[in-house]
Amino acid sequence: MVTERIKTYFHEGELAYTELYSHFAYKNFGVAGDSIVSFVGPCDVSGDDLVDLEDKAAGTYIKAAKMLHFVVEHFAMGLLTAVRHQRLLCAVLYEYLTGRSPEPELKRDGDDIYAGEGKLTVSIATVSPVSALVHLGVNIDATGAPVKTADLSVFKGVTPEEVAVGVMERYVAEVDGIRAAAAKVRPVD
Repeated sequence: MVTERIKTYFHEGELAYTELYSHFAYKNFGVAGDSIVSFVGPCDVSGDDLVDLEDKAAGTYIKAAKMLHFVVEHFAMGLLTAVRHQRLLCAVLYEYLTGRSPEPELKRDGDDIYAGEGKLTVSIATVSPVSALVHLGVNIDATGAPVKTADLSVFKGVTPEEVAVGVMERYVAEVDGIRAAAAKVRPVD
């Protein structure tokens, strides 16, 4: 069986992110199958559109005037593996940004990345009836956010498109490497 490579796409226009749903890449960009897509736009998620049940119960929301968004979709994947891929994507972003600037000090705590004392990212993983989905948002202009934030401006000379393309390429390489590593070993008794 040959596994199809994960598709990548960076959308050059702006798109608002308000909810996560199956076939996100296909419905918005015509990208079908396992994919990681990215785009820039505002973020405003609240109420029934919140996937995190603790956030919903607390009445919180996710908001920023502008974010770099990543949406990953894998078909035939369960929730626990989706959360692992969410952590992998966050680790890839953390590693990418760490290589771009030593200041401010970055810290990754699970699926959150902080620059100094400010929260740089938001992220969630979930499943739909047909797929597993991950959203990772990186603040560009965090106006309206309910928590103390940091944004991409702390990295001098780094553009959202550069981050998007670099992170998507690295994520796909990691997943391809995982698949290749699993395919070259034999079972044991």
